[in-house]
Amino acid sequence: MKKKTLPLLLMGAGLVSGSVCAEELVQWHTNSLTYLYGKNFKVDPSIQQTFTFEHASGWSVGDLFLFVDQINFNGKGANDGDDDRTLYGEFSPRLSIGKISGSNLAFGPITDILISMTYEFGKGDTEAYLIGPAIDLAIPGFDYFQLNTYLRTTDGGRPGDNVWQITPAWSYTIPVGRSDLVIDGFIDWVVDNDKNSRGEYHANVHINPQIKYDLGKALGWREKVYVGIEYDYWKHKFGIEDGGYVSEQFVGETNQNTASLLLKAHF
Repeated sequence: MKKKTLPLLLMGAGLVSGSVCAEELVQWHTNSLTYLYGKNFKVDPSIQQTFTFEHASGWSVGDLFLFVDQINFNGKGANDGDDDRTLYGEFSPRLSIGKISGSNLAFGPITDILISMTYEFGKGDTEAYLIGPAIDLAIPGFDYFQLNTYLRTTDGGRPGDNVWQITPAWSYTIPVGRSDLVIDGFIDWVVDNDKNSRGEYHANVHINPQIKYDLGKALGWREKVYVGIEYDYWKHKFGIEDGGYVSEQFVGETNQNTASLLLKAHF
């Protein structure tokens, strides 16, 4: 881990140590594996197969979400060099002010106030560190709705340093016959531009919902097994201006608009 992550870890460790004695640390957790197949991706090769491990859990001091993608490429793109696969992941703990203080912070639709953090990692020059305030909202019909804001920090002064990002995340369940249709996902909206000696990073928006049917529930299985699609819209993907460059190489179109077939199993 880089030195700039230490303050985040130390702060989290101190808050955890003061709260663990009061109640059980881990309150709930779930894991899943997902397979995706899609075409028409931009910047990276256009055909991709993705295997994803996800973990989500609730803690006595907040919550945690993490995922790791292995992305297999078919063909070549502007941003992949000679690799036919890559790894990418995010580690996202959130500290609940309400849980840690033992206070009820509910106000109107707001149910809690949190400190949200994310560490982005992958092959090559991809590390980023995010921290900022967040709120949880009670919106009728939604299973959950989070609104996270972050200040992004990158290593080595690469583009995308010291810019703000807004990330809502949600889940909505619709009963369908003997089962459910679940619509969940997130939006990453980076609101600032950043121009430095290593290039220019453009404001961008990434909309990534999954629309999936609980086949496991329909068949009477114990575990959740979903089939559906993942929609992926990304304006100025990776902060690259549409028609722009990566490492002096012309990229062309970076506005991504595609969907992937999805199979997801929880365990």
